[in-house]
Amino acid sequence: MADQAIVDVNWLQRHLADVVVLDVRYSSKEQQYGRDAYEKGHIPGAQFVDFKLALTAPAQQHGGRSPLPSPEQLAFTFGQLGIDERSIVVVYEDTNGPAASRLWWALRYIGLDRVYVLDGGIMAWEEAGFALSTEEPQVEAKILALQLRDNWLANVHDVRAAIADGSAVLIDSRDRSQYVGETSPFDPVAGHIPTARHYFWKEALNKQERWLSADLLQQRFGELKPAGNYIVYCGSGISATPNVLALRQAGFENVRLYAGSWSDWISYEGNPVAVGDEEKAEKE
Repeated sequence: MADQAIVDVNWLQRHLADVVVLDVRYSSKEQQYGRDAYEKGHIPGAQFVDFKLALTAPAQQHGGRSPLPSPEQLAFTFGQLGIDERSIVVVYEDTNGPAASRLWWALRYIGLDRVYVLDGGIMAWEEAGFALSTEEPQVEAKILALQLRDNWLANVHDVRAAIADGSAVLIDSRDRSQYVGETSPFDPVAGHIPTARHYFWKEALNKQERWLSADLLQQRFGELKPAGNYIVYCGSGISATPNVLALRQAGFENVRLYAGSWSDWISYEGNPVAVGDEEKAEKE
């Protein structure tokens, strides 16, 4: 069964009074971008989520470039925004990017059932002619009880097992040049995790940068079996999350995020590294 994770602006406009809206606009190049954009105008009632503070933890020897905060910290952060396990949450950024998907994934991981990404983000909201607000809502903090979904998260040991025994299919979400090892713009080692299949995350979007329909996503993943087990990764566990969402939209139920991703994998001496196009080599 597909995991409905996307709503459009018309749905949100009709249900605005019944949902918690989170603005997670973010730029890796400009630290203040998200907050500044939020203050200039946001969807009415939306609260700002600082992507870096709320959804990443300081890097350590292992864990990747953008480690996850602890589940307890995530629950506290979102409880402070008035969210509990009964809340309906809609998240957005400028268009459809990894920040909103990472926030969607984090909320689902800690136990929320009704979390949705706004298709097209705030740009789609404005294109539809809906108003923006500069008022920051005041909310009452709640206690968000953890109902952790361990089957949404994978670690380095799970990935090693997948390589050794085929217990899961690995999916690399980075662009092809990083996958084959031609470039490595963010990490000291180029290449990919051996056996990984390549599905660039942006290919889950159409030319207008809106999400593909469930039918088209099923076609995109047509070579994969919906009943299989999948572990999705990227460079640091951020741009893999749109692929997690896309797989679930397409009806894949056993999908885990390798949160540390490539930057965690290469932090362990002895972990194997592959270069070149394994999929093409297999077909030949």
